Amino acid sequence: MHSTTETTRKRAGGFSLIELLVVVTIILILAAIAIPRYLTAVKFAHATAGAELMRSLDKAEASYIALYPQIGFSQNLAVLGPYSITPSSSAAGLVDSTLADANTTADEGYLFTYTPGIGGSSITTYTLTASPQNQVTYRYYYSDETGELRYSDSGPANGTSALLQ
Repeated sequence: MHSTTETTRKRAGGFSLIELLVVVTIILILAAIAIPRYLTAVKFAHATAGAELMRSLDKAEASYIALYPQIGFSQNLAVLGPYSITPSSSAAGLVDSTLADANTTADEGYLFTYTPGIGGSSITTYTLTASPQNQVTYRYYYSDETGELRYSDSGPANGTSALLQ
């Protein structure tokens, strides 16, 4: 029979190997459940941010044509920004410089491609696409002068892709 002093001395030494293995196993199980859900949430957040950036560019184009009807829509994304004290048709100040440079620099995991339509004396149409540039997001977007935002999860979006509500 063990005395209480002997039992106390054994316990003071720390946790047994089995106890530590049980704790590590529980932590690994929780991580196996949590990490995929976290990554899914991150992808969804980037996809949502991409849609909002597309909407911002569409609104900026609508403002640009209202401010400069003789020009029509912008020649490129760069003229929509950057913010300036005296806006002009070459620096309208409608979007920040990061979004104005989105043709060459990915923003929120997307590369934006703006193509002005060919018109007479003014630009009357445009297309805007957003393509994911890494595994952080998954959705492609498309918009044009109608302002309707379309998306595709399987490849580049176009004018016939599903409408984003």
